[in-house]
Amino acid sequence: MKKNKLIYFNLIFLFLFSFTSKAEKIILSSCDNRKDGFLKNEYILDLEQYLMTRNYIYNNKTYNKYRMTDLSVKKENKIERLIYKKENKILTEKLGYPQFYTQLVFEVDSPIIEIKTVINNEEGIDILSTCKKIERFEKES
Repeated sequence: MKKNKLIYFNLIFLFLFSFTSKAEKIILSSCDNRKDGFLKNEYILDLEQYLMTRNYIYNNKTYNKYRMTDLSVKKENKIERLIYKKENKILTEKLGYPQFYTQLVFEVDSPIIEIKTVINNEEGIDILSTCKKIERFEKES
């Protein structure tokens, strides 16, 4: 009887843990921005956790520009947003009201990051950043 339990346990263990799952991360780094200057500007898209993390450090000119009107501005920042995949694009959660919102749009394997703005159902898309480096990591577990 003990032998049968051990065999069943081993079979269940092998069955449950024999499947591999893939976790994918895409890192867009050295991203230029048409409006602001950065010492560091990177986007990390974690497709397993459905999370975008943006790490950035303003250069002195940009930092002083924003600091002049808002004392809460920090030189080094981190922003996290939920993301979802729609066809060949990865989009951040919508920020704003139903009549007015913005969201970031990433096309898979593209160095261009776009910002989508919607006002009263009128949609506009503009280029926000262009990244010099794209890295893709797949982790099997």
